[in-house]
Amino acid sequence: MPVLPTETGIRAYNDHAGGCLMVVCMRMLKQRSLVSACILAGLLVLLPALFEAVAGGVHIVIDTGKRNLQVLQGERVIATFNDIAIGRYGKTYFKMRGDNKTPLGNFRIGWIGKESRYHRFLGLTYPDMDAADRALVEGRIDEAQWQEIRRAVQAGKTPPQHTPLGGYIGIHGVGSGDVDVHREYNWTNGCVALTNAQIDLLAEWARIGTPVEIR
Repeated sequence: MPVLPTETGIRAYNDHAGGCLMVVCMRMLKQRSLVSACILAGLLVLLPALFEAVAGGVHIVIDTGKRNLQVLQGERVIATFNDIAIGRYGKTYFKMRGDNKTPLGNFRIGWIGKESRYHRFLGLTYPDMDAADRALVEGRIDEAQWQEIRRAVQAGKTPPQHTPLGGYIGIHGVGSGDVDVHREYNWTNGCVALTNAQIDLLAEWARIGTPVEIR
C-alpha cells in the first residue's frame, strides 16, 4: 500500500496555494496601475508553471523492472504504488504503433481523462523528440512526420498521436478488469496500469505538465 498523507491534507494544501495566488492577483487589480496590469498579464500566462512550482516540483518515476510507480517531491518519495502493469510485450526505446510495448523516456502529463473504460486516464506527451529523432535516423518516420512532432513539442502541445510511432500512451486504472490478473501479468497495449484505487490516489498529485519518467 502507498504511504501518503490524507486526501483532506492534500486538498487543503492545493487550496491554500491557489488561494495565495488569487489574493495577489486581486490586490494588483485594485491598484489599477499599468505596471500592475502588466505583471498580472504575465502571471496569467505563467499560471500552469506557477502552480507546478507551488506544488514543490512533484514528478512521477515509473520503474518497469521493479514494477512500481513513485511520486517524488524533489528527491523525497511521497508515495509508492506497487504491482503496476506495462505493455504485454515489455518496454522499449523504439516503440512503434501496435507493438504493445511501453515507451521508455521522459514525458509530461498532456491531458487528463476522468471518464475512461479504464476508470481514469492520464495521457502522456509521447512521442517526445528523443523518440522522433531516433525514428527519423532509422527511417521509421519521414521528415514531415518528424517536423509535425517537433512543432508540437516546441509549442508545448501534445505531440501527434497518429504517426507510425504510436500514441495515446498514458497511466490508467483497470476499469472493470480483474485486479488479480493485473497484479500477475503485463497486459496493456503500451500504457502503464494501476488499480482503480491507486489511480484515484495518484490523481491527487497529477496535473497537466507533471513530469513522468519511464525507465
